[in-house]
Amino acid sequence: MPTASPAPAVPDIVRYGRFLVFVAGLGGLLYGIDVGIIAAALLYLNKTINLTVEQTSVIVAAVLGGGMFSSLVGGVFADWLGRKKMMIISGLLFVLSVGLIVISQGFVPLFLGRLLQGISGGVIAVVVPLYLAECLGANNRGRGTAVFQFMLTFGIVIAATVGWFYTRQAEAAITAAAGNQDLILAAANHAWRGMFLAIVYPGLAFFLGSFFLSETPRWLFRHGKEEQALTALRRSSPEDEAQLQMREMRSLAAENKSKTDANITGSLAQRKYVIPFVLACIVLACNQTTGINSILGFLVIILKQAGMSASHATSGDVAVKVLQCIMTIVGVALVDKKGRRFLLKMGTSGIIIALLAGAFVFQAFESQRVDVKEKVQAAVQANALELPLPATTSGTTLAPAATGGPTTLTVLYSYGNGDRLATVLSGDHDPVLRIHPGPAEANAPLQIKRALFGPVPTEQTGWLVTGCLCLFIASYALGPGVVVWLMLSELMPTRIRSTGMGIALLLNQGVSTLIAAVFLPVVGRFGYYAMFTFWGLCTVIYFVTAAFFLPETKGKTLEEIEEHFEGKNPEIAT
Repeated sequence: MPTASPAPAVPDIVRYGRFLVFVAGLGGLLYGIDVGIIAAALLYLNKTINLTVEQTSVIVAAVLGGGMFSSLVGGVFADWLGRKKMMIISGLLFVLSVGLIVISQGFVPLFLGRLLQGISGGVIAVVVPLYLAECLGANNRGRGTAVFQFMLTFGIVIAATVGWFYTRQAEAAITAAAGNQDLILAAANHAWRGMFLAIVYPGLAFFLGSFFLSETPRWLFRHGKEEQALTALRRSSPEDEAQLQMREMRSLAAENKSKTDANITGSLAQRKYVIPFVLACIVLACNQTTGINSILGFLVIILKQAGMSASHATSGDVAVKVLQCIMTIVGVALVDKKGRRFLLKMGTSGIIIALLAGAFVFQAFESQRVDVKEKVQAAVQANALELPLPATTSGTTLAPAATGGPTTLTVLYSYGNGDRLATVLSGDHDPVLRIHPGPAEANAPLQIKRALFGPVPTEQTGWLVTGCLCLFIASYALGPGVVVWLMLSELMPTRIRSTGMGIALLLNQGVSTLIAAVFLPVVGRFGYYAMFTFWGLCTVIYFVTAAFFLPETKGKTLEEIEEHFEGKNPEIAT
């Protein structure tokens, strides 16, 4: 039996445990910032960088696409290099991505910066929950791992607050510009670049803090470093608990070694691996088909389309995300008391109600919009369009809805190189729809592909949509938000945990990327009610899976959960 250094004193164990959770929590913070920072930036990004509808959706989806790629390779590299080294690498990638985004002057560098940011987030999403699951004991693994989700939501709040701050500055500058397009452009440019630059500091803290962590004991044990594994256990656990976990690891390793075919033992083809792997994949996919990342990424745009001003929309963005943070705290407090299944069933039920109610509200006012494509096309002069609302200039009257209240006009147009979307509300500071060709489009004819005109939803409607989103985010934070990372790390057996988590997260990020990439084109064609309805129906599948197929893993060690899927531990409820 290998020898190891004496166990540290209890205060040292407590201090290291807090530091461990703090650094891991910073990883969750960065992941949340990745998702949330784009929401307010979208208000100004298109004003300084000429992007098509598809390119705008791709910019949002790039973070998710980068995460999809790194989720798969992150697990492989975490097994090869170790969990700690991959945390360091992910922090470095985040810092580099911010620098690239801030200096971007066109679609390609902006896309590459967002993609790099997503790669960093994908590695974090694999490695940090994995690190926590392999370092924390059964009694505090639920709370410790849930801290990752709490910090993720706190990161989204930080991103929303940064967006709100710079939006207030930008809107004040735009108002003071009094129609001066150069000053308006400068204010918009400063706003979105400032938002991204402000988030570099937690990335630096995570990058530097990761250097002071120990490698996980289970990774060390699997690589034949038993003495170092026991030392790592002693840094975060009392002596008796450290020895217990060491005995369990040795017992499980001896059992696996006794199998006749080691390759089959480590394969996903065995029943004890297939069932938890499939369950994890369903949970991860359904987690994204709730629409969570698209709602967070486009939240300001959604609220603005529901009738709110830019300032009110960013304030609503902050309010919804603060609620998410608060409800995550509630979920963290309940996850080890009520159990994983209870929170998932409760959360998915609320999500279904919220999404279908939101779909109904959007349908109520989206159905009032009329097609005015021909009239808008007729207003084009010199291959450009400047159309104020109310649109009565030069005798142009779009529709009867132009009288009797605020109106909105949304135009899908093209200069031959991709569709672009322009929206103007009669209540904007400068309520004029302006469409002009770029230098490379001077000779391309302006084509109006779709133009929808109608009344702006009332303030009451905007608050109703905000209420639906508050119910959505509260339910998500209480259930899927807290439980998903924990269930993922608990369901996967030790021998395939890194690879299995990587594959499951690949599916997770793939679904999320696809939804974000088609979001703007779909709502432009079918309306927001179509997306909300789709998400609500998908969440029904999530509820059924949680209610009837997932086992309860509360208070069980990773080894006990693994034995359950081998049929050796009937005490775990299903």
